[in-house]
Amino acid sequence: MNIFEIIGAVIGLFYIVSEYRADRWFWPLSLLMSAFYAVIDFTSGIYANGAICVYNFIMSIYGILVWRGVIQKRTADHGGERHISSCPRRYWWQIITVTVLLSALLTWLLGYLHQSTYTLTSGHTVNLSLLDGISSALTIVAMVMLAHKWWQQWFLWLLVEPLMITIFLLTGNYASAVLYAVFEVFCILGILHWRKESLKQSDTQQLDR
Repeated sequence: MNIFEIIGAVIGLFYIVSEYRADRWFWPLSLLMSAFYAVIDFTSGIYANGAICVYNFIMSIYGILVWRGVIQKRTADHGGERHISSCPRRYWWQIITVTVLLSALLTWLLGYLHQSTYTLTSGHTVNLSLLDGISSALTIVAMVMLAHKWWQQWFLWLLVEPLMITIFLLTGNYASAVLYAVFEVFCILGILHWRKESLKQSDTQQLDR
């Protein structure tokens, strides 16, 4: 554990609270957190998740544009910002299919490239390509859903966090492991809060009609 990792964990706490509240500071914090964890992951040898952090950085820029209404503007109230909503059912089979295929592809690729072989705190080495592959695939899909402000995105993060906690514990990144344990709690709270906001918005739209 080092000071850089602790700073990243503190940023992460602000990040998850901001995501829970769905406020406008979330994506700037996502940019900052992605940059921090890209450095942490690459220096720890967690290359797959380091690459995912780079992807998250790019998606954060896209998320800012979508949430602010610059891309696919849908509402005129709240400054034109996108509301929390429910993922249309027609997309679910695509989400499941893409997640499964990406998990299989990334697991194979990471194993083939030997990019998920970590040195444990015990000094032994272990291949965690399955954990890396699944967590990376879930993160890729969840970030797209988050950019669209679909409340079901929390379910994917609910699956990601235990995988990341395991990886961080095995590699000795304890501050990050604690942070992701906090994330897991917020995933449950986020499901309840975002679903409530989605239903509230749906009722409002029906009344307006």
